[in-house]
Amino acid sequence: VSELNADQHRALDSIEEALASREFTPCLLHGVTGSGKTEIYLRAAARVLSQGGGCIVLVPEISLLPQAVARYRKAFGERMAVIHSRLTGPERFDIWDRAERGECRLVLGPRSAVFSPVRDLRLVVVDEEQDDSYKQDDKPRYHARNAALMRGKLENLTVLLGSATPSAESLHHALEKRYRYLSLPSRVGGAPLPRITLVDLKNEPLEAAF
Repeated sequence: VSELNADQHRALDSIEEALASREFTPCLLHGVTGSGKTEIYLRAAARVLSQGGGCIVLVPEISLLPQAVARYRKAFGERMAVIHSRLTGPERFDIWDRAERGECRLVLGPRSAVFSPVRDLRLVVVDEEQDDSYKQDDKPRYHARNAALMRGKLENLTVLLGSATPSAESLHHALEKRYRYLSLPSRVGGAPLPRITLVDLKNEPLEAAF
């Protein structure tokens, strides 16, 4: 188990305080790439499960599932289930049934996983909360991040939104103190951030743009 740095400790302490309150608490975890956001998700979920609660973790796309599944399966084993649109009806029903009976305490998946009937749900994590893939364009139309927040409000959950590049609306809510703002400004191990250069294309020759 990796050691947390000071910023991670502060973020996790705030999340655990929110979980203990058993009140609706939206949190924005704003962490640069490589800052250890996933480790925070894992530890927060572990705290919930250790107390008999349930957790939903959302990822933006099915293509991101294998990496996420490997990390969560290593941590939680058979206590977790993975749900996505490529499952058959009976497979999906089986996962919902196990979640409702409390056999699997953590459900991981893309946007539709937000509706999973997890028993004693206490935490919903929305990783890469700014991603457009959380929008469902077909009927029924919904945005999984907004659905998570509404479910959090109705069920008194902690809803943890994580991103290196938060959406404008989430950042605005955090600045207005509607969300708890948790910052991870540096990479784990002190690795340097990539150098960024802004280039004003108005001063570049037109042919250089093609």
